[in-house]
Formats: sequence, C-alpha cells, structure tokens
Amino acid sequence: MAEPLLVIDGAAKSYGDLVALEPLDLKVKVGERVALVGHNGSGKSTMLRLVAGMLELTEGTITIGGDPAGTAEARAKTSYVPDDPVLYDDLSVREHLAYVAGLHGVDASVEDFDELLDRLGLLHRADDLPARFSRGLRQKTSIALGVVRPFELLLVDEPFVGLDASGKAALVDLLDELHGMQVTTIVATHDPVYVERVSRCIALRDGAVIHDGTATPDDVIRLVGA
Repeated sequence: MAEPLLVIDGAAKSYGDLVALEPLDLKVKVGERVALVGHNGSGKSTMLRLVAGMLELTEGTITIGGDPAGTAEARAKTSYVPDDPVLYDDLSVREHLAYVAGLHGVDASVEDFDELLDRLGLLHRADDLPARFSRGLRQKTSIALGVVRPFELLLVDEPFVGLDASGKAALVDLLDELHGMQVTTIVATHDPVYVERVSRCIALRDGAVIHDGTATPDDVIRLVGA
C-alpha cells in the first residue's frame, strides 16, 4: 500500500473572524490523483496555497514527504501552478522555461523545451512574451513552467479555465502521463469531466470537506452547486 506523501493534520486558515479553511485532516498517497472541487470561495485555493507553503497556517500542520510545508525541502518536492499565472514582462516563453529549469538544476536542451511546448500547443509562440498573451495562452505557459522542474507533488489551480478543446486534451494527456510516473497530483477544477479520470474527489464548501471519495460528473455538479 502506497505511503502518504501529503499529510494535513488539523490545518486551518483564518483572517481575523473570517475562516477561509476549517481544521482539515487529509492524507494523500504517493501517486494518487485527486480532484479538488467546490464553488468559488469554498477554500480550494487556500488549501493549495497552504500546501505549497505560500500561506502561513493559523493552526495545525502540513507535511510533504515528512517535511513541513514551506520549508526548502518541501518546496523542492512540490510544484504549484496558480490560477493567475505570474510571468515576467521581458522573457519569452522559451526563456521562462530555461530560467525555471536553471533554478532547479534541470539540465534540459532547447529541444526538450520545444517538445514540451509542442505538446501544449505553444511551440509557435515560443519566442513571444507570455505577459501579453490571452488567458488561455498564459495558462498553457504556466503549466509548462510547472512541469519543467522536478517534483513529487503537483498542485494545479483551475487549469482548464480559458483553455480551448485541444489545450484541455493536451493537459489531460500530460496529467495522465504524470500519474503513470507515480506523481501525486491535486487539481482544483470546476470541470466535472476531469473527475471521471481520477480515483478521488474532495469537495469543499465554506472551508470544510463535504465529500471525500469517488464522484461522477453529476455528483460534482451537485456538490459545486450546493
């Protein structure tokens, strides 16, 4: 039985009297593929940011491979793709990839970058500045940056928003491939179709878990709309 890579123990986040995430207890196994669903404001992004170490916990603990979230050791295992990509104004798509790869000690060639860009339908824009792209193209760029570095845990926040049909298909294929490589993935999404491809669906409402298990697309529509 696979060991848990991610352990969330009583993790909570509040801002004064505003509770963004109720105390949460979850374990996610190595290689597990999880869909995180819920309406806007349900706590999905807060949970992902806490796991990524981008927010400080109000209470509880989160560990990734035994290391506390936010530490250098946990960050080295975790790649986070936000729903609002942060991109440099003066770097092309290919230069972004080279920069991120270099930061993480990845010895990759231009051909390696171009293969990834081609898979995501971005190769024809490799020399352009993504800061000026549409939402969908910016999202594709952010996904490429998220997977060009090493990681054991991939966190992706609303990746299908703004993507065209070919972009969605390419992303799903990429996530399928990572699953086959025993990468642990947590994808926050409103797309009920993606849920059919995962073994576990966690639904949040008002910062609390209301479902943890398998789910059909109809279940997701009901849970998100509830």
